[in-house]
Amino acid sequence: MQPMINPKYPGLSVRVADEGFAAYVWGSDFSFEVSAYAQAQSEQAVAKWPLRHITPYRKCYGIDPEEFSSYRDAADSAVFMAYLDDEPVGHLVVSTNWNGYAHIDELAVHAPARRHGVAKALLDVAQFWSRKKKLPGIMLETQNNNLGACRLYERCGYVVGGIDHLRYRGIDPTTAEVAIFWYRLFNDELAREAGV
Repeated sequence: MQPMINPKYPGLSVRVADEGFAAYVWGSDFSFEVSAYAQAQSEQAVAKWPLRHITPYRKCYGIDPEEFSSYRDAADSAVFMAYLDDEPVGHLVVSTNWNGYAHIDELAVHAPARRHGVAKALLDVAQFWSRKKKLPGIMLETQNNNLGACRLYERCGYVVGGIDHLRYRGIDPTTAEVAIFWYRLFNDELAREAGV
């Protein structure tokens, strides 16, 4: 696959992950600030979700570059890396889920590179990959304390398909963290374009 260039950010490109993937992961900061927990609601804009503000803290999910090593060069999965001026700044892991949708297993952007179109460029590549495989859409999961990600998915045409209040209770029975499942449905887009 040829690198995809983003015209809004000419120094931004996305390529299939290479042997530098592990070093990039270990040297990146994927943390983000949590300042509120949202009460996610289907069919309601993220901006209208009620918020419970908290004392801000940094959150970082542990990313292990070996976890997805079998996804590279596989028929039903791929790992992509984003580069800003030839420096690796983000990645996306995508696979074909059991239900036929593409599944974004992981999307992360190095903190200093945020707000440069990196996550959007990676989502665009996931969409290209999914459509090329003739999948009906893409699904992914994020949490109610990652409001930046929720706003991004909404802007990119994803809709909330499910909210799971219990998913993280096994890790911490008192957590306020809620899983939000987002979907980008291609069949609906095709039907609208056809006037159905």
